[in-house]
Formats: sequence, C-alpha cells, structure tokens
Amino acid sequence: MMIAQITPGRAANGSVSGRLYLDGQPVTIRFQDGNIQAIERRNTADDDSTLPIIAPGLIDNQVNGYMDVSFSDAGLTVEGIRKAMTELRKVGVTTFLPTVITSSRERCMENFHTLAQALHDPEIAASIPGFHLEGPYISPEDGFRGAHNKKWVRPPDWQEFQQFQQAAEQHILQVTVAPEMPGAIEFIRKCTTNGVVVALGHHNGSAAQVKAAADAGARVCTHLGNGCANMIHRHNNPLWPQLAEDRLMATLICDGFHLRPEEIRVFYKVKGPERIIITSDVTRLAGMPPGNYTWDGKEVVLTPEGIIQYPAQQVLAGASLPVIRGVNNVLDFTQCSLADALHMASRNSARLYKLYDRGELLPGKRADLVVLKKDNGQYIVQQTYIAGMKVYDKKSAE
Repeated sequence: MMIAQITPGRAANGSVSGRLYLDGQPVTIRFQDGNIQAIERRNTADDDSTLPIIAPGLIDNQVNGYMDVSFSDAGLTVEGIRKAMTELRKVGVTTFLPTVITSSRERCMENFHTLAQALHDPEIAASIPGFHLEGPYISPEDGFRGAHNKKWVRPPDWQEFQQFQQAAEQHILQVTVAPEMPGAIEFIRKCTTNGVVVALGHHNGSAAQVKAAADAGARVCTHLGNGCANMIHRHNNPLWPQLAEDRLMATLICDGFHLRPEEIRVFYKVKGPERIIITSDVTRLAGMPPGNYTWDGKEVVLTPEGIIQYPAQQVLAGASLPVIRGVNNVLDFTQCSLADALHMASRNSARLYKLYDRGELLPGKRADLVVLKKDNGQYIVQQTYIAGMKVYDKKSAE
C-alpha cells in the first residue's frame, strides 16, 4: 500500500492517495497548512480495488472512557485524557466528546475542571471540541436509568449546570436529559438559547413530553433503544414518539450487542442516513484485553467478543467496541452504501455540533481523515491524520 508521507512541521503539508469513500474512484488528496487544498482525480492502470479507502476522520459523540481511563471516575488527569485520545486515534477517531455521567456535584465539577485544563494543550483541543454531560437530569426509574447511580439522579437545575459550565470553561457541548423530569422543558429551552445541544435519553417521556422537548429545542436522542426498560407498554413508550419526531436525530450503539440487527434496520429506515449518528458509548474497559475486572466495586467480565457484562445477571455493563465496528455492522445490517455509513460516523455529528471545519473531505476543510483497508469483509484503520498530521500508522505500530 503506497501512501505519500506528509511533511512534518507545525502546519502539515502533504498528500495521501487511495480511493475516495464517496465513489471508490482513485484520488490524491493534497493538504496545506493542515487543510485540504485539493482532491485530484487520478488515472491509473493499476487494479483500483487494491488501493485503500480514504474517508473523513471518525467523530464519536459519546466516549465515557478508553483503555482504563474513565472521564467520570475520581482521579482523572490530563495525562489520562491524552492516553485515551492517543488510543482512540488507532481506531480512526479524530474528534470525540468525553462524556461525564451522573455523579455528585463535586465529582462533576472536578472532572469538568480537569477536562477543561486538558484543552489548554492544542494537540488535545484539536480532537476534543467539547464535552457531553449524560445525566444527572435523567429518569430515576429502574431500566430507564440504566447503569447510572440512582443516588445522584436529580431534576434539571440551571444554576448547577451553570456551575458545571464554569468548571468546564464553557465547553459542555451536549447534555442528555429526561423530558419528563420536573423543570426539564424550561431547562432544555435555556440550554438551546445558550448554544448547548440537548439530547433526550434515559427517559420514559410521553409523546407529548417528547414533542414539548423538541419544541423547546432538543435535537437528538442519546443511544436510542438503550437506556430503556425491558418491559414497556406496546403503545405508550418513549421509542415511538422519538422515532416519529423528525426534528430529532438518533445516536445508535451499533456494536451488535446493545441493539439487534433488525432494530438498527428499522431505525435506519425511519430516520434515514441523514439523521443517524453511530456512537460507541465506550467505557474504560474499551481497548483492554478480555478478562475479569472490578468496576465501580462490582465484578464485570469483558468477553473476547467485546461484551461487557455482570456475570451473575448476564446483563450488559457498558460498551467496549469503537465506532469503526459500528460502521462495519451498519454496512452489514442495513446494506447501505459505504458513504452513508461513514457519514453517520462523521459528517452527521459535525453538522449537529456545528463543527464546520471537519466531518467531510472537501477543499477548505481540516485534513482529518482515515485510511481504511478491507480485510475479511471488515474495514480496518490503517492510518489516521489530524489537520494533515499523521497521528497513527498501523504498519509502524506493528
């Protein structure tokens, strides 16, 4: 696989050659000062099928942790954040939102402060445009609450959220809330006015409450189909109104365990490729070897297939597989085009968060891209570039 090396330096200049993910045709993408300068079509006598695919860098809007680093646990450090970022680049993630889940006020304040300090490093800031607060303003009901600690679940509190934003240096980009919680609709309205993307998740909202949330500015559903009780009413449940509400995008955990293939097919048919975001929802066990672990005082098992579960109940205890696995699964489950699958893992998130400098391969965009090779029916990340700088090379790492 012949790919040009980029020129080292502060502002990356260089090129990369392969097949464009949009149509599979051979191209050379040239970048200057970290941005895409041109996408040149190539005439080649070579077998085009042997060339790698060039695609936008992947964007993951829900990363709870990675490689034994948790963004919600005590003791979070800037070095831990850098470690997680470095490991995520190996699986093609060029942009991600560290996610802080339901915790005490003090823990949230402390971890948002640490995350904000990490953004003072330009290299980290290049991959982290902001943070995702999932909870504590979610349903306290079993099932809908998921793995969130009921002790810390509470109604939306605008003053508290402002304290979180202050600790985060105004970098909380998304908050996940339950629309049925007292004060939630007004909270959603205030967040929207202040430029924070509101997601609905871990909730048991009625159709009227989901509509009211969308009217107030809610834009997306957090891991639709998960954070939901096993036993629900066949008519009155939170799934139908979220699927029916065209103003709501949907993030999906497509690891093959959190949702069945037929669920993903149905969600894809309803929302379409423009309004689905493939997310990972990975936790600190992602990237770790299979085995038994102690997590939050409980014994969990990470299986060779990538399932994290409590051994006693055989219940899922989080996700461990990266977004690129979701891309491969969506291709398999829905038979959509490669371009659509990759857009669900890049462009759609960029548009939701108004990250207009990334998410697509176009002249003028930041040169965030991944080089993919198909092996045994799966697309595998070979190289990752951020602003034209090669930050991962599979061959060099082997």
